[in-house]
Amino acid sequence: MSVTNVAVDAPVAAPAKKKTPFYKKMYVQVIAGVILGVILAFAYPNIAVEMRPLAIVFIKSIKMVITPVIFLTIVVGIAKMGDMHRVANVGVKALLYFEVASTLALIIGLIVINVWPIGSNIHADPAALDTKMIEGFAKQATNLTMSHFLMGIIPNTFVSGFAEGNMLQVVFVATIFGFALTMTGERGRPVIDLLDRTTAAFFGMVRIFMYLAPLAAFGAMAFTVSKFGAKTLIDLGQLILGVYIVSILFVIGVLGSFLKIAGFNIFHVLNYFKDEWLFCLAATSGEAMLPRCMEKLEKIGVSREVVGLVMPSGLSFNTDGTAIYMTMGLMFMAHALGIEMTIWHQVTVLIVMLFTSKGAAGVAGAGFVALAATMPSIGEIPVGALALLIGADSFMSQIRAATNLMGNVIATLVVGRWVKGVDYPQARQALATGDTD
Repeated sequence: MSVTNVAVDAPVAAPAKKKTPFYKKMYVQVIAGVILGVILAFAYPNIAVEMRPLAIVFIKSIKMVITPVIFLTIVVGIAKMGDMHRVANVGVKALLYFEVASTLALIIGLIVINVWPIGSNIHADPAALDTKMIEGFAKQATNLTMSHFLMGIIPNTFVSGFAEGNMLQVVFVATIFGFALTMTGERGRPVIDLLDRTTAAFFGMVRIFMYLAPLAAFGAMAFTVSKFGAKTLIDLGQLILGVYIVSILFVIGVLGSFLKIAGFNIFHVLNYFKDEWLFCLAATSGEAMLPRCMEKLEKIGVSREVVGLVMPSGLSFNTDGTAIYMTMGLMFMAHALGIEMTIWHQVTVLIVMLFTSKGAAGVAGAGFVALAATMPSIGEIPVGALALLIGADSFMSQIRAATNLMGNVIATLVVGRWVKGVDYPQARQALATGDTD
């Protein structure tokens, strides 16, 4: 008697997730754009210098949606939280973290530039400095006072911050609006749902614009290298190298220690956000990567209210890269001019920079403006000495942007863990695998 074999239905394995081809990964395309931009700059500098519009078009496209993304994320995050005490808790702890991180960045930059006296061999003559190129920055700095900064947080109208791209004003309006929606209770629920769905549409716009990122990196690098050339890198190479080294070690060592306390690995975080910081190094725009970073942080399990409050406010209050640049840049000018800076001068610089490094956020040439605002508090260094930095600033602004952006990503993870606003197992697994598909 034969026995008929009956097939037993076996559980069907889930299809394996299709991996993105290597050449389609954004960081690969950005690196390729950077390399091609440098090659073009050396081979055909006259053509390369005309490539800047590629970067400007991309950055303007992203900036077009930044303010509504920030507004919507904060409003929906606060309204869905429904607890003003919790919102205040997140805000206070974020500001405390920002102050600690920024102060450490200023102190470390100051220590390094004292131990490694970059610029002391230049022996610049103050009378020979060409100050025409920095007149605009110096003029902007005259309005960079604490009262001007505080008054500037409140917009003239509800839409002023959106029209002017003033992020602090947008954060202020969004926070008040979010609180107001919370107070309306059930009547505000349809508005919250509508804003939540609108947020998804704006993030969709960001994803569309991101296809232009490699072209933007190509254009920015081609323009920068052809405009300023290798001579600038050689003449001011020590300062550029110093700022890069200190910024990288600050992120890995100091901010990495904060991450370790929070239970995360700095190298996993850097790997997960490699597309974003690589773009910053190429195109000098941290703001352009802000919406994408916010989306990725939510994707790995950071709550929307934490992302919405910490990332946007960090643009103004957590500028670690700018802090490092400011202390090293100012002492570089002092060394180059042969001006001795006593310990009391340097303490004064440190205190003043705690405010000026934040007040210049969102201003064109923020590093220059903040430095120009700091110098009158010392008196010994003429504002015209900024002309010593103008040639190298474009190269240093790249690492400033990348450090500022990663500083805020790390701040969001640390503060999120602090206020229990992170799905820790999900976040840790996503960061460890590095899967961004």
